[in-house]
Amino acid sequence: MLASIQNIFSIPELRRRILFTLGMLAIYRVGCHVPLPGVDRVVLAQFFEGTQGTLLGLVSAFTGGALERMTVFALGIMPYISASIIMQLLTVVFEPVERLSKDGEAGRKIMTKWTRYGTVGLSIVQGAGIAVGLQAMRGPAGEPVVAMQGVGFIVLTVITLTAGTAFIMWLGEQITERGIGNGISLIIFAGIVAMMPSALVNSIRLLKTGAMTFTVLLIILVVMVAVIWAIIFMERGQRRVPIHYAKRAVGSRNMGGQSSHLPLKINMSGVIPPIFASSIIMFPSTVAQFVDIPWVQTLSSMMTPSHWLYNVVYVAFIVFFCYFYTAVTFNPVDVADNIKRQGGYVPGVRPGKATSDYLDTVLGRLTFAGAIYISLVCVLPSMLIGQFNVPFFFGGTSLLIVVGVGLDTASQIEAHLISRSYEGFMKGVNIKSRRR
Repeated sequence: MLASIQNIFSIPELRRRILFTLGMLAIYRVGCHVPLPGVDRVVLAQFFEGTQGTLLGLVSAFTGGALERMTVFALGIMPYISASIIMQLLTVVFEPVERLSKDGEAGRKIMTKWTRYGTVGLSIVQGAGIAVGLQAMRGPAGEPVVAMQGVGFIVLTVITLTAGTAFIMWLGEQITERGIGNGISLIIFAGIVAMMPSALVNSIRLLKTGAMTFTVLLIILVVMVAVIWAIIFMERGQRRVPIHYAKRAVGSRNMGGQSSHLPLKINMSGVIPPIFASSIIMFPSTVAQFVDIPWVQTLSSMMTPSHWLYNVVYVAFIVFFCYFYTAVTFNPVDVADNIKRQGGYVPGVRPGKATSDYLDTVLGRLTFAGAIYISLVCVLPSMLIGQFNVPFFFGGTSLLIVVGVGLDTASQIEAHLISRSYEGFMKGVNIKSRRR
């Protein structure tokens, strides 16, 4: 382990990328403690005391506690994720956007620009909703959370929260481009991990006061370890489709005649489905927390991680986004055409359409298994934690994101190490051509 760490920091480019990523995440964590102007944080803290273990607690966990403290980063990165969902849906149902997505680098830049505009628009809408909700909130003794009432506070809050989300979006893009790993995923990862120390302190305090027994804590730890093992096992699992390449003459040499395989992961979509599903469920439920209407409050009480309705809707969204994101990122027709052009074939399957149909069938079965696995990981620990009234939200969704992002980042670091090792091995070697 120590040798691996030394190898990481012995490569200048990799060291620079890791330090840049850590610096951007540190800036994000500092912004999570910059308070929103005009909000009484003491009264607000009293309002959030009973939200641990609920959906609002999950929202706060995804923002690293920024929502609970009502800071400039209170909206987090969720507006950007929602805008990304809208753009990806448009690539399926709107033909001009679909053509744009296939237009290479130029099309990708235009779609990125539209996603940014959508993020700003959603941030304005959500920021206005939070501002109105804050003005209506009252503490236990009837004291207002916001001393400054009126349009001025709403405008100030919308501008502040929108600017905060835009800045987080910029941080994520900078990490992806100049750092290591996926920037947006790492920001969510940092927000969840930042809640772990306070959750540990709360658990110790509850053990001392007798509010939580040691047996309950042991059961929760065992469940977490089992979920982490299951995530690592399933994320590494893959179906290897054999590919054979026919021999063909290239000049005076025979090429091909080799065997390879096409790796298809059980979970092709990674941590995207639970993040997308959570972002969709969070928005209406968060707004309902600030609306004093009976039927809205009833619906809000049902949309908690321990309620069956929330879990049914959550699983439905997870299954949908597993299939949707896999279909967007993996096109069996294109893969089959590439295999055919390279002179390859799947044993027992004709090249062309038959190969694409075969790959589509295999991928559909894998996606179904992956969707069931993600649903179980995200729902069962959350229901168990809800039954034991755990005072913090660190269920299957959080574990899946933390472990999944950690594995993805580690894989990218490993790829850099392998690349540099091969470069060092080949350095200074002159390869001269031979004539027959």
